[in-house]
Amino acid sequence: MDLSIGIIGFGARATLRDEVHRPGAGSRITAVCDPSERARDDARRVLPDALVTDSLDELLASGVDAVMVLTPDDTHAALSIRALEAGVAVFCEKPLAIDLADADAMLRTARRTGSRLYIGHNMRHMPVITLMRGLIQDGRIGDVKAVWVRHFVGHGGDYYFKDWHADRRRTTGLLLQKGAHDIDIIHWLAGAYTERVSAMGELSVYGTITDRRERPGERMPDWFSVDNWPPASLTGLNPVVDVEDISMVNMRLSGGILASYQQCHFTPDYWRNYTVIGTEGRIENVGDTAGSEVRLWNRRHRGAAAADETFLVPEVVDAGHEGADALLVAEFLRFVRDGGLTETSPIAAREAVAAGILATESLRGDGSAIEIPELDADLVAYFERGQVEASAA
Repeated sequence: MDLSIGIIGFGARATLRDEVHRPGAGSRITAVCDPSERARDDARRVLPDALVTDSLDELLASGVDAVMVLTPDDTHAALSIRALEAGVAVFCEKPLAIDLADADAMLRTARRTGSRLYIGHNMRHMPVITLMRGLIQDGRIGDVKAVWVRHFVGHGGDYYFKDWHADRRRTTGLLLQKGAHDIDIIHWLAGAYTERVSAMGELSVYGTITDRRERPGERMPDWFSVDNWPPASLTGLNPVVDVEDISMVNMRLSGGILASYQQCHFTPDYWRNYTVIGTEGRIENVGDTAGSEVRLWNRRHRGAAAADETFLVPEVVDAGHEGADALLVAEFLRFVRDGGLTETSPIAAREAVAAGILATESLRGDGSAIEIPELDADLVAYFERGQVEASAA
């Protein structure tokens, strides 16, 4: 029998519906909730048999087995908690929340209710990341001691400064909203979570642009164009622009592993570069899509040298985020149906949020290092068992 799935928020990330709505193949979307008339009209057009409503109560009462919370970041916690309280499994798009207390409340609610919680950190399924992690796990560079990440967000002006993303009341900041992906992957590749962060950042370019306007009923694809260049020439920015467009954070992870993350939203190119250094070598990706290279150095050289080995990022079926969205949704649906361990982790999602939130606090202060508060060990153990109590494990 197909799982009955509800979608909360039928906006940009509603493209995941293509992976979810597979009538007769295990899952179907039976209900959609969104306050936007445009979104509801879109839902009715592509899902004519689904209940479409602006009432969350109506959606939750419709008998769904699970919901996917695909709404703006500042609404994740409240909506997810309501669904968990209703006994419904939840897929929550990353980041988990924009406030650490809310993130922790989501974890506690999931445990108290026994409702399953899954977080949409799709980069754990991206081929470039799984390739790099596989090399690390195979011991090809020894023990990881450092992870350096540079994120060139060439589409930043269109993606994040023309709508709610530019307002820190809705996101905390892009070091959280955009950086949660990368911080999570830093943790995953290193096999350790951040214990202390310090950061610096500025609103260097987009804050000087005075052409601002509201965009009622619009969505990012409506205004996106690679012809929107150079960054200072952009028009129609969000009325409130108070998040940093360049930032950098240093992290000390457990076990003495060091990491750094740099994010810039006005570069001409758009990709991520990961460098992972171990006791016996290092790896680095050049490009992050199919056909890109992951390079491995594990012999001593005089000066700069060609990689000792090169690995190509594999081709995937044409799907969102290099095939990661399809794998993410498949894992979520399996988790709803059968439970068990997953590649993504609510604890890891919380640790990424914690690092991003406190790094933002550091950069808006004097850049001093801030300790990451620890979760209760018993709560961590619950999620590490696959969201089952010890007596049932």
